[in-house]
Amino acid sequence: MASMNSKERVWAAMNHQEPDRVPVMCQLALGHYFLNCQYRPSQIWFDSETFAHALVDLQRRYEFDGILVNIPGRPPDWQNKLASCKRIGDAEYLYWKSGLETIVPPDDNPQTFRPGRASLDQADYRTVDIRDPATYRLPGYIWNTWHTPELWDVSPQADLSDSKSYPQWFTIALKKVQQLAPEVSIHAEVFSPFTHLMELFGYEQGLLALIDAPGKCHEVLAVLTRIVLAQVKLYGSCGPDAILVSSAFAGAGFISRQMYKEFVAPYEDQVFRAIHSHGSKAYVHTCGAIGDRLDLMGETCVDGIDTLDPPPLGTVDLAEAKSKYGRRFFFKGNLDAVNEMLNADERTFEQAVKDRIRIGKPGSGYILSSACSVAPYVKPERLKRLVELARQAGHTVTW
Repeated sequence: MASMNSKERVWAAMNHQEPDRVPVMCQLALGHYFLNCQYRPSQIWFDSETFAHALVDLQRRYEFDGILVNIPGRPPDWQNKLASCKRIGDAEYLYWKSGLETIVPPDDNPQTFRPGRASLDQADYRTVDIRDPATYRLPGYIWNTWHTPELWDVSPQADLSDSKSYPQWFTIALKKVQQLAPEVSIHAEVFSPFTHLMELFGYEQGLLALIDAPGKCHEVLAVLTRIVLAQVKLYGSCGPDAILVSSAFAGAGFISRQMYKEFVAPYEDQVFRAIHSHGSKAYVHTCGAIGDRLDLMGETCVDGIDTLDPPPLGTVDLAEAKSKYGRRFFFKGNLDAVNEMLNADERTFEQAVKDRIRIGKPGSGYILSSACSVAPYVKPERLKRLVELARQAGHTVTW
């Protein structure tokens, strides 16, 4: 078979066509970029140009076949919003003119606080008026990973369900990565309406709201879905190969199968359909125990499933999932990011990788990946080995 480039290889796998080998594409934790790139962590997090270069630098270093652009663009003038910054030990401290403080550790996502290191406010499900656009301007709740609302240079009354309300820089990171890596499969990421619900209320209060105020939750989810659809429209106009819907907290460790069916699937299905309208593949990222809801995912129009955590982190056996749903979905993941990648010895790691290739490769529809994000301290040499093993297996396993 003729050799494929990375974009072609991933596209073939997502379409259950025959690639030249199993593609490899891991999502890296932001802390991994912080530790293994030459840029300051605050620059990677807040500067879209730097973030794009960091994504491409490590893709080239590890020779991955795809890149996930997993945070939205940032305004080019973000530093003008700073009052001061300093470094204490290995951490950066950013003090915003608004009075908020962001602490950027060397190996984990930044955290933003109100003055005095107080936690950021969140909405109260008992009193929130979801019709008020100012609801989405709460410090800490803007697109889930934003956390610095003074960077949002749009009127507090802007209708975020209208794609025209978003600034041009919203897609800047995605466009820059596409420019830097034209032969690589480039994916964008949006957050599930359910994830937004949890972020808006906070996870403890959000879970209570599902029981205490289900009608209010549906009202909120309907509005949040329209906002996600606007973001899909913006990303979709850039022509990514796929759009990932991050729905990390919809597994059995958080909500029941019935709650998934009621509060997650119908709203995500609207998002998947919108992604398809732009010619991109749609796949979903849900952590932990999802073995009991693969069939519910199959009732939506999603194309693929990401993570597929195996025991003990999750409940998905790849061979069983492939047997039951291998023609319905493409799968990405299933390598235990802790026990088979971070903490495993070389023999355990390599055997786990070979097992996933052996199971996932027949019939196509499989992308070799960690089940969830690659931990910050996974050795770069181990990630390079993933591709080496995929290349070797491509010559030894028949389709």
